[in-house]
Amino acid sequence: MSHNTFGRLFRVTTWGESHGPAIGCVVDGCPPRISLSEADIQPWLDRRRPGQSRFTTQRQEPDRVRILSGVFEGLTTGTPIALQIDNVDQRSRDYSAIAAQFRPGHADLTYELKYGIRDYRGGGRSSARETAMRVAAGGVARKVLGDGIRLRGALVQIGPHRIDRSRWDWDAVKANQFFCPDPAAAEVWEAYLTEVRKAGSSAGAVIEVTAEGVPSGLGAPIYGKLDAEIAAALMSINAVKGVEIGEGFAAAALSGEANADEMRMRDGVVEFASNHAGGILGGISTGQPIVARFAVKPTSSILTPRQTVDRTGQDIEITTRGRHDPCVGIRAVPVGEAMIACVLADHLLRHRAQNPDAPTMARMPRN
Repeated sequence: MSHNTFGRLFRVTTWGESHGPAIGCVVDGCPPRISLSEADIQPWLDRRRPGQSRFTTQRQEPDRVRILSGVFEGLTTGTPIALQIDNVDQRSRDYSAIAAQFRPGHADLTYELKYGIRDYRGGGRSSARETAMRVAAGGVARKVLGDGIRLRGALVQIGPHRIDRSRWDWDAVKANQFFCPDPAAAEVWEAYLTEVRKAGSSAGAVIEVTAEGVPSGLGAPIYGKLDAEIAAALMSINAVKGVEIGEGFAAAALSGEANADEMRMRDGVVEFASNHAGGILGGISTGQPIVARFAVKPTSSILTPRQTVDRTGQDIEITTRGRHDPCVGIRAVPVGEAMIACVLADHLLRHRAQNPDAPTMARMPRN
């Protein structure tokens, strides 16, 4: 099975299965002499950790990360950084009934068709358990980016219920179990997901991630576009079915005048009157906040019987048991942040290599 690595200069390779003894990743390309410890990574993993509310899977995993290599006396050495998390709460017996059955909405069928073999225990490699290592790698990426770049994510929609953007409060994101910036919407979501959970069903979600303080000039035209690689990174997250940058699909309903982000000079710096482009033009960062959203489908593991087939080609009915998130989008918030952090770290290193003396933050030279 190939394609377990993403990035060019800042490269991340993940390994492990949902019900194996451990999961891990190798981060290659991290510059040397950056302060790094487990304590820098663990807080991000704690935000993603399962079992923290009744609206996430009740699998109890502490997700304690260990740094196995690439750090000496508290500093990165420039060599590969190996990270590992032990799996401690597997219940493989929950999946024995589906060993020869294909769950609708899951990767069971496609893995079987491609490889002729699959690890049915919790989805094996296709499980969202793998995303814990993306979050760990994102913790390393944040250290590369430094304190000047701030990444924040929030849930902006669950099922048909969207937030009211006029009530957006970043402090509220930390105060509720949904990463929701609108306290009133969080109350609606709680009631809605309670009913969804009781029915044995699931709901989808939309997550928004912003990156502030990103210097201008990251990305490259045509095949190295920053927005294209952000989109690819977010689309690689389990259950993601759509990505948009800035106005995204809503831009199709705008006029050219409304969509254009007008510019003026102020103290030698280009200022934008709006940010419909989401901080990226022509695949290159403008210095404005980067804004990306991604849609997560409803969790495919549900108690409602569904029609499917088995390995012998028989038509059957299936009910998925086990511990599952009624809305997997909740824990996707820190995963989305991590993936954008990794992409930005990769592009920052590429930019430094090619344009070490380029102007930043949209500062333009004067004649």
